[in-house]
Amino acid sequence: MISKPGIAVTAALLLYAAAASAQGAPELSFNGFGTLGVVHSDEDQADFVSDLFAPDGAGYTRNWSPEVDSRLGLQLTGEITPQLTGVVQVIAEQRYDETYRPTVEWANLRYDVTPDLSLRAGRMVLPNFMVSEHRKVGYANPWIRPPQELYRTVPVTNTDGIGLSYRSRIAGFTNTVQARYGQKDAELHGDIETEARNGLTVANTLESGATSLFASYNRSRLTIDAFNPLFDAYRQFGAEGEAIADRYDVDDKRFEVVSVGARYDPGDWFVMGEWSATESRTFIGDSRSWYVSAGYRFGAITPYATIARTRATSDTSDPGLDNPQAQELNARLNVFLGSAAEQKSVSVGARWDFARNFALKVQYDRLDLDEGSRGVLINEQAGFRRGGTVNLFSAALDFVF
Repeated sequence: MISKPGIAVTAALLLYAAAASAQGAPELSFNGFGTLGVVHSDEDQADFVSDLFAPDGAGYTRNWSPEVDSRLGLQLTGEITPQLTGVVQVIAEQRYDETYRPTVEWANLRYDVTPDLSLRAGRMVLPNFMVSEHRKVGYANPWIRPPQELYRTVPVTNTDGIGLSYRSRIAGFTNTVQARYGQKDAELHGDIETEARNGLTVANTLESGATSLFASYNRSRLTIDAFNPLFDAYRQFGAEGEAIADRYDVDDKRFEVVSVGARYDPGDWFVMGEWSATESRTFIGDSRSWYVSAGYRFGAITPYATIARTRATSDTSDPGLDNPQAQELNARLNVFLGSAAEQKSVSVGARWDFARNFALKVQYDRLDLDEGSRGVLINEQAGFRRGGTVNLFSAALDFVF
């Protein structure tokens, strides 16, 4: 992801400074979180990563990788007035350019119009899934990492813009509606820049006791200029080439995600699950993803298990143009279409809360890749066999302070 704040973030920080100057020094609090992790993969011809923006991971690049899950986050919160609060969160983790240069994850101002209605401006979390707000805070999650089959479908975790949150209580239920509108620029490995514009996310959480129900909708206009040369070349072949280019290019195209989830956690045990659908009239394609996870707490130790699935619901290949001069273009197009993640996984693990604010976790994942798919792996080499099985072993120390 890009390291510099967007326009909205810069405005938020300036407002923060102005408010602090006008009201006196705000009441500040400082905290943080981190994960020290290591992952082993038995697949030495491709890499497993937990972030789609990462350039490499466990497997081909490193037999044992400390970069997949390790990160450090710091957060500064300032109460400027009883109604106005500013927050800045910075995270250092593996970036697309192989560095650990810190990036701004959050930087926003929140104004509480009433105890139940708040407005925000700046860089904010995108509430696409149930654990979106703390998906990078390992200590807050039962697993070492959220199930990749679902959470990688929207790898961007924040947006620059405006938002609101409204909470209501009816007959023993608490309902919270969140909305975000903004934009996001990000960089993938290989210096591929992505732009998401006119992004709108609406999420609703209904809670009663140990039960929580969640639903969200996200849509944006997506552009990835790096693929333009391929589709511009198709357009040189006339109407048929134009049709292929218009079908698959990523030039201001609508990208939509719908997700629903539920969780029941009475204290001694928990069960939760989510389902999502993505729609994109580009080579990225459409998908359906889900997971179900459960665990039981034996004092400080919590064993857990998860099953997950993701599959493409759009074409993963295309015959392209019936023209000998277009065969290379057709081959490149099918490489892109064939990169859709299709796999199922079974994960088992355990969490040990051995000290206050510290948790040690171990986890085993078996990834069964669909025939012809590389699943969630990247950096596949010539010797990689698509459609195989990958075994992962992970260990992590999570902490908060």
